[in-house]
Amino acid sequence: MAGSELKKELSLLQGIGLLSTSLLGTGVFAVPAIVAYGAGGDGLWAWPLLLVLVFPVAIIFAQLGKRYPSAGGVAYFIARAFSPKLGRATAWAFLSVIPFGLPAALYISSGFWISLFNLPGYMELLIQIITLLLIWSVGLFGAGASGWIQSAIAILIIGLMATICLVPSPTVLSIEWPSISSVNANNIFSAFAVMFWCFVGLEAFVHLTSEFKNAERDFPRALIIGLIIAGFVYWACTAAILYFLPIDATPTTALPKIIELLFGQAGLWVICIIGYLACFASINVYIQSFARLIWSQTSIDYPDSRFAQLSRRQTPVNALTAVILCSLIASVLIYFVHIPLDHLLEYSNGVFVLIYLLAMVAAIKLLKGQSRILAMISAVICLGLLAVIGYKSLYAIGIFVVLCIVLKNNNAIKKLNH
Repeated sequence: MAGSELKKELSLLQGIGLLSTSLLGTGVFAVPAIVAYGAGGDGLWAWPLLLVLVFPVAIIFAQLGKRYPSAGGVAYFIARAFSPKLGRATAWAFLSVIPFGLPAALYISSGFWISLFNLPGYMELLIQIITLLLIWSVGLFGAGASGWIQSAIAILIIGLMATICLVPSPTVLSIEWPSISSVNANNIFSAFAVMFWCFVGLEAFVHLTSEFKNAERDFPRALIIGLIIAGFVYWACTAAILYFLPIDATPTTALPKIIELLFGQAGLWVICIIGYLACFASINVYIQSFARLIWSQTSIDYPDSRFAQLSRRQTPVNALTAVILCSLIASVLIYFVHIPLDHLLEYSNGVFVLIYLLAMVAAIKLLKGQSRILAMISAVICLGLLAVIGYKSLYAIGIFVVLCIVLKNNNAIKKLNH
């Protein structure tokens, strides 16, 4: 083993880049269009409302990350608050999103090249495989490399959105909001079920707290600033689509059509490159965080395992390779079975909201004073989001219950053997 601790190399700027791009990544080029077409002008209110709901959850994550920095993330918080068994169940529940969430993100990323070049179907899978290999290569150099790469990508995304919003005359940012009295609550709640995908990334970001140079100071700042940046960009995208109203477009082609309208064919090339890089950035953060979660769990329970080893660059390469292989297998299966993208996103959201809920419950026990009250409020918010997702959240709940039962039985067997 080349080292026993992860290298502390993330700065505030790198942290903001990692979070903002993980939040923007796969969602920014599809979800705003879904919201605009589904909720109409009400979507302009949906983004700030959801941001207000997510903000307390983000603050609690910041408090937990500052007080209990660990690559184990939410699983570590649960273990600290309740028991190691429950922490392990949470960790494996978090990893259960790999077969759905990562293939969905890879599918969105490959769609840019398919739409631009009109490539045959098998090329879609090939692009996804190449993307996974690139992410594996980046992961070999540690979180610092990811941070600088994704800070640059964040600047490109924000620049693209600023161009779309400011080039037209009058500016897209001056779009008229519908009056609050005319807003349809059903439109807002339906939009929330889709929009939550855009704020998935907070819990993954927590896994990197132990790699900040100054976690207590920079981690909370990076979390809040990244969240605000992402929220504004999503609102601006929805405003742009409502402004131009490309009625003949699908959710994944609406933004490219706007770019083509403003800048012609050359603009399509730009948005495809930036879009792919944004998706790459988001997938990269998740795969790196999954690898660190596996490393953290096996370091505690199975210190001699290959997954508990770090490379000479102090990165969990073996765990990273395992995540890449699982993603590859899932992507291949989904390609041949033809599971719809919206199903993948909805079931993934159920897993993420459950993880958020468990983190908030842990925070109620771990934190004190006003932070504990805010954690209670955040837990209620997460319960509400589970209700919005509906029956699809039963997948996540069922997985978690099964994991708890299996781990409990394993503990009982170990005791009998002793």
